Amino acid sequence: MESLWRLVYLLEPAPVTLITTAVAVTFGSAFRALNYGKEMERSRDLSEVSITLDRSQALMIPVMSSCSLLLMFYLFSSVSQLLTVFTSVSAVASLFFCLAPYAACLKTRFGLAGRFVSRCCSTSCTRVQGLLLFTCIFTVVAWLVSGHWILNNLLGISMCIAFVSHVRLPNIKICAMLLLCLFVYDIFWVFYSERFFGANVMVSVATQQASNPMHTVANSLSLPGLQLITKKLELPVKIMFPRNLLGGVLPGKNASDFMMLGLGDMAIPGMLLALVLCFDYRKSRDTINLSELHSSKGHKYIWYALPGYAIGLVTALAAGVLTRSPQPALLYLVPSTLGPVVVISWMKNELLEFWEGNVQNLNDKNREVSSSLQWRSK
Repeated sequence: MESLWRLVYLLEPAPVTLITTAVAVTFGSAFRALNYGKEMERSRDLSEVSITLDRSQALMIPVMSSCSLLLMFYLFSSVSQLLTVFTSVSAVASLFFCLAPYAACLKTRFGLAGRFVSRCCSTSCTRVQGLLLFTCIFTVVAWLVSGHWILNNLLGISMCIAFVSHVRLPNIKICAMLLLCLFVYDIFWVFYSERFFGANVMVSVATQQASNPMHTVANSLSLPGLQLITKKLELPVKIMFPRNLLGGVLPGKNASDFMMLGLGDMAIPGMLLALVLCFDYRKSRDTINLSELHSSKGHKYIWYALPGYAIGLVTALAAGVLTRSPQPALLYLVPSTLGPVVVISWMKNELLEFWEGNVQNLNDKNREVSSSLQWRSK
């Protein structure tokens, strides 16, 4: 009974905020991926290329992730500054990608001039885009200086959204293969890596702080204000919230002062949700009956996968509280997200279509529906 009382901790601000943020980011990533796919289909812009994973690429992800994990486990102190630089560049690009649609909306709403101010690598840059790029760079620099967990979360969320939007799954077959491989990957590196490597590799890498190259440069040049620049950084490969959320935690405190969730625990389920959302969209485009088109019923697999993700995440956190040990989140997230989608699609006799992923061009579907509705209105 005493152990069950520990679960009350999940009702505190930090766990509730973590769960809410993770669910929102996972759904937001899938939704952005759907919209980005439609934008690509409309523009036919081949310069913006998304990767659709095939079987070999899906199988290589756990292998390459394991190699990267071991590299950071043994050589993290040697490559941490290089990782920070690479992460900073990726964060700028990801944040720009996430904010670009909102900048475009503001530009349209307020009638801002879209004059070209420069041209680089055959790509034109407008004044609004230049201002947005400056804002993104300023945000990353602020993170490098302060190392604040809010900025860390902002950059991590943007990287998660950008990843899900650019790396896609073609069907449930490849998705199931990837998720099952990562299911085994997560279990091994959390539960069994200590037996082979003398320490929990996953936890060790997740809680290590990287050296700040900005502090190193400022120190070597004896620049003023050196004390304002944090020496160590939590890389934005996870979202984190202070356990005493209302009281706050200053940057530089121990990792044990924070609740953490890796980006992979949002990005990987987010890829599944993006696939499901695209399938829902395609099925809604298949509907040519006007009454069914505006009905709230029908093919909405996203409303099975998203609650499944929330349930799996709560279960993972509850298991961590009860066992007082780190838990591989994918151990709970894979069955709770993939399971409902497979079962419901099988019950609706759509599993084969889901399995093979016979997805047509989104705009072609739009045109088919429009033509059908126009024909019926005559």
